[in-house]
Amino acid sequence: MNYLPLAWVLLVFNAHADDTEAPLTLNGCVIAESSQCPGADLRGAQLANQDLRKMNLSGADLRGADLRHARLDLANLEKARLQGANLTRASLQQSNLRLADLTNTTLKAVQAWGLFAQGAQFQGADLSAAYLQFSRLSGARLHDANLQAADLEMAWLSKADLKGADLRDANLQEAKLGESNLEQANLSGSRQHYGNFQGANMQGCKGCPESWE
Repeated sequence: MNYLPLAWVLLVFNAHADDTEAPLTLNGCVIAESSQCPGADLRGAQLANQDLRKMNLSGADLRGADLRHARLDLANLEKARLQGANLTRASLQQSNLRLADLTNTTLKAVQAWGLFAQGAQFQGADLSAAYLQFSRLSGARLHDANLQAADLEMAWLSKADLKGADLRDANLQEAKLGESNLEQANLSGSRQHYGNFQGANMQGCKGCPESWE
């Protein structure tokens, strides 16, 4: 029987060991699925393409973080600070962003089906081409937000503040916008079939449905 030299065995073992990298750790927070990092300081963190699914990041400071293409499905980001962060094409399906601050955050083309973001702050945020079907945005503040071509079908936007928001070419089919503020918003070219605009403020709105006045 032939045996491999011990040196070769050790070489192969070490090669496999090198292939198994330890998860990224930042300020004591392990960046991995289901990790517990409430209140973590992740300002300016480079987290593009990282797997953050089901992570507990409630109250975390992610201001200016790079989260492009990151997977954040089912993550808890309640009351997190995400001002100026870049989440372009990130996945946020059924994530919890209640009361989070996403002022001036980039959320282009995010996949956020069933997102929970009641009372969240989105002033000046870029949500163009975002997939937000069935998302909960009741009471959210979206002053001057860019929602051009966003898919908001069946989304809950009751009492949301959309003053000056850009909703051109957005899909608002069956969206619930009752008692929302659409002052100075632009809904030109948007799809509004079966949408609910009852009690909405449409002063100076472009493209708002006249039948709800």
